[in-house]
Amino acid sequence: MTSAASANPPHPVQPAHSALADAAPAARASGKLKLALVTLAIVAAAELIGPVQFSVGPGKVALLPMLWALLIAAVWGIAHRRVPGVVRVATAEQSFAGGLLNAGLLLFIVKLGLTVGAALPQIKQAGWALLFQEFGHALGTLALGLPLALLLGIKREAVGATFSVGREGNLVIIGEKYGMASPEGRGVLAEYITGTVLGALFIAVLAGFIASLHIFDPRSLAMGAGVGSGSLMAAALGAIAAQQPADMLPQLTAIAAASNLLTTVAGFYFTLFLSLPLCSWLYGKLEPVLGRISKRGAQDAADTAAMSQVSVAHGGALPLRDTLIAWAVVGCGVLIGNSLTYKVPVLVSLEGMAAVVLIALVVEGIKRLAPRLPMVLVLSVVATVVGIPGLFPFSDALIGITSKLNFLAFTTPVLALAGFSVAKDLPVFRQLGWRIVVVSLTATAGTFLGATLIAEFFH
Repeated sequence: MTSAASANPPHPVQPAHSALADAAPAARASGKLKLALVTLAIVAAAELIGPVQFSVGPGKVALLPMLWALLIAAVWGIAHRRVPGVVRVATAEQSFAGGLLNAGLLLFIVKLGLTVGAALPQIKQAGWALLFQEFGHALGTLALGLPLALLLGIKREAVGATFSVGREGNLVIIGEKYGMASPEGRGVLAEYITGTVLGALFIAVLAGFIASLHIFDPRSLAMGAGVGSGSLMAAALGAIAAQQPADMLPQLTAIAAASNLLTTVAGFYFTLFLSLPLCSWLYGKLEPVLGRISKRGAQDAADTAAMSQVSVAHGGALPLRDTLIAWAVVGCGVLIGNSLTYKVPVLVSLEGMAAVVLIALVVEGIKRLAPRLPMVLVLSVVATVVGIPGLFPFSDALIGITSKLNFLAFTTPVLALAGFSVAKDLPVFRQLGWRIVVVSLTATAGTFLGATLIAEFFH
């Protein structure tokens, strides 16, 4: 992985995973154990709170356990000086959480790859229109969001905030490539938070307004609704279907679901290999031009200097023992969530979790023997291939045991670690403020409109 850029900080910046390295061994081990136990306690609390929905105007906002975990951990980290010492997660542990997050995300990639492999037969039936409209989902976010972000004076955070709509898989991509403590990491996390809290309401209003203009085929709008998030898809589809004849609802629902499935599984690869590299390249070309238009000038320079101080370099792999700690935290978090929220027996979940860890361990071994191999690519390909039904003698059994692990159960422990990781960077979020909210919602509008426009071409 490449490290985030730093503007010649006055003191050397240590990797996130070495934040505890200079501490005494006993204190370091105690800090790691405390971080792991507090994280799992937060995961349990978040899963017990469960999903909370409420109506805001024409739409609904859904707060899922993953968001509770993120918010609780962030508040816990921010208020660490007021927390009793036995459960205090101080700044050093918060930095270490960033290293655990990057390693823990590997298990998420395995689950995502297995989901892709198992869903390949369904994707094949989706048709060419659904395939090509995915380019709209992948590129629409940066087409609208990136120029606006640069005009508003946002720097490298713009890449994380506009290369996608910032769902769980996109957090994985940024976390592995840049690290969640990087500017790109803060950008994608801000996009995730904005989309989770305001996304459903915003896209419901936008989709309803666009549908009322009667300039697009309803089927195109339904394809556009499949942005890769179940809650956002449901909100957009409801607003679209409300303005169509009742007998069209089954067809529109099937189209939106197929589009959402394609965006969820294939969209990971679109963003990894297409939109993220393109967004980063466009940033380098457009920022010198559009950045000058922004009136933030000297303030941007101060913000960049501040960011370089709070950003933590993420270069270098974690030691194997710390990688195993990360996998233990995420794995136990999945078992907790799968049991509390999805009522899957722990022993059943444990069987599937062992298979996921085994795949990650094999690829981790390959990576350590060949350090130049891109970890996300290798892990994604291996997990996808072994998860294709009937391809290997063990594939069907592997799909069977890992399908018991709910996809969302992985996101709760991952975002709990993310909450601790970004708690120390609160000043940067304050600097981004309303600008990142505007950019995030614009990126969401871009993915909906981009996919709708391309789908309309086929209709």
